[in-house]
Order: sequence, then C-alpha cells, then structure tokens
Amino acid sequence: MLTEVTTTSLINNNINGNGKLLLKRDVDALRSEIKNLAKEKNAVILAHIYQRLEVQDIADQVGDSLALSRFAANTNADIIVFCGVHFMAETAKLLNPKKTVLLPDLQSGCPMADMISVDDLRAFRAEHPGAPVVCYVNSSASVKAESDACCTSTNAVQVVKAFKEDEIIFVPDKGLAVWVQEQVPDKKIHIYDGFCPTHYQITPKDVFVMREKYPDAVVVAHPECDPEVWRLADFVGSTSQIYKFVTDYHKQQFIILSEQGLVARMQRDMQHKTIVTTFPLPLCPNMKYHKLETVLSGLKENKNKIEINSDIFESASQSIIRMFEITESNKTGNKNFWEGPKRQ
Repeated sequence: MLTEVTTTSLINNNINGNGKLLLKRDVDALRSEIKNLAKEKNAVILAHIYQRLEVQDIADQVGDSLALSRFAANTNADIIVFCGVHFMAETAKLLNPKKTVLLPDLQSGCPMADMISVDDLRAFRAEHPGAPVVCYVNSSASVKAESDACCTSTNAVQVVKAFKEDEIIFVPDKGLAVWVQEQVPDKKIHIYDGFCPTHYQITPKDVFVMREKYPDAVVVAHPECDPEVWRLADFVGSTSQIYKFVTDYHKQQFIILSEQGLVARMQRDMQHKTIVTTFPLPLCPNMKYHKLETVLSGLKENKNKIEINSDIFESASQSIIRMFEITESNKTGNKNFWEGPKRQ
C-alpha cells in the first residue's frame, strides 16, 4: 500500500546534514553520544510527535503541544532541547525563564504562526472591541503577549467556554476556530484567516478516495484541517486525542487526516491495526529539520538559544499560565469564568 510504505519510510530515514543516509551503527553511536551528553549537562530532550521517528526515539518526552508544555513547566533539567517548531521552544522558555532552551535547527518555523503579527492582531481586535482574545499556541510570543489566554487543540473548547463574554476573538487558526464555534454555539467567535498549510493540503476528494479504498475504516481528523474535510470524519480531535482514540477504539482500520509523523508513530506502535493517510502525504517540512546530528551539535555547543524580549515576557507567559489555570479549574470542578479582556 503506497500510503503506508511511503509514510513510514519518509519519517524513519536517518539522514545527516549532507543528505546522506546514515548506517545503523552511525545512528546508534549518535544516540549514545546524545544520551550521555544530555545526562552530563542535565538536559532534557522534548520531541513533538510530528518529528522523525529517530528524533522521537532519543527524546525524554514525546507528545503534542499541550503535553510538552506541561512537561516543560515541571522539568528539573537545566537545559531543554526542543525538537519542534519555533513557537514551541518559545513556549518552553516562557514557562522556564531561568533555563536554557535550545532549538536544534532555527529553520523550523511555523507558517501558521507567521500569518499573524502584533499589528494584525491589534487591527483585528479593534474591529471587535470588548471581545477577549484566545490565541492558539501556534503563534509567536509577541502575539501571545497581546492575548488573554492561549489554548491548544486539546483544550480550545474549554478555554473559550471559560470566558463569560458572548463574543470571542480566536487567532490564528480558522480550521480550529470553526470547530470550536460548532462545539460552543452560544458564543460568537470572530475567526482570523490563518491556517496550517500541511493540514489544509488534505482535500475532501482525498478523503473520498481513501474511503473507497478502505470502506470499513474509521476516518479521524485533526481540527486544523479545512472544515470541509473534518466534517467528513467520524472523529475529530487533537494529536493526543487522535492517538488515544485509535489506541482504544475496537475497529482495526483507520484513515488519519493529519501530519504523517503522527501516522508513522501509530503505524509502528499499533502494528496490529491498519493505519493510513491521504496521498500526497500531509508532511510538515518544518517539523523535519531536526536530525540526530543537529540535536547533538546543539547540545555540544549550546547553540540556537531561545531568547524572548523582556518587554513582552511576562504578558506572554501569563496567557499560557491562564490556559493551565482554566484547564485545571475544569478538572477540579471550579467553573469560575474569566473576566476579560485583559488587553486593551
């Protein structure tokens, strides 16, 4: 099956900085050196689940944005090596101001995060005075600093519900915003026109093609997809929710409408199930910049340190802290509403 073979092979290639395939003994040597150096320097390695499998395999924690944020907030390590995109490393720094946060390859930006600037947000907010701003964590620290609370795809509905206002500004992801609007119909969500190019690559036609090929398969989508796509799914959820759903659900065939790093991980972890994705493969090139060699060189040289302007540090970190406070209050049954907006 082309989708399955291509997905696994692409994500699992051990390629060095010169584009050459590494031999297994070279990979093993790199892994050993990374692990030993991390222990020596009291460093922790975090990897998003969209990373190459070989990068995930040397990480101390693998997960989605929310899981990695929580782990970063509680780590006792002196150094955090973040194998993800730039905004994720920024988030780790905001939660750990006194720790060193390294991004192995600075090319790993996020196109969606780049779709909104502070000026864009201020102009959008001026069109909707009085509405608090909920900012998807896939955004820069400067945009977070202008927002009332952050959210991830896992907790976006919870965060929006936590505000007492009837109108909410949601930036920058329109796919997730439409999903939240459908889950919270009693609020009016003002949706910014940002999107994830990787998830928007998946089309309704792609879904129909895969359904024809796998008529008994359960279709599972990430809410960053085009709403026309996730409305065709049997289940919509965040990266961690997708993984858990596929793990727990009794069916054996799944069509995953999300980035192929997640698909490759599930294919490896759940070999008793048939897990496929669409074609062309929904691949985030920015998530694939990190390699074993760049992780090692970053650790050796303490290079690519994440720094955040002191003028925005407190405001940006507060928007993340509010997200955690909201989700924790939901766990404990404390349904207090947030008074917003905090920024004017």
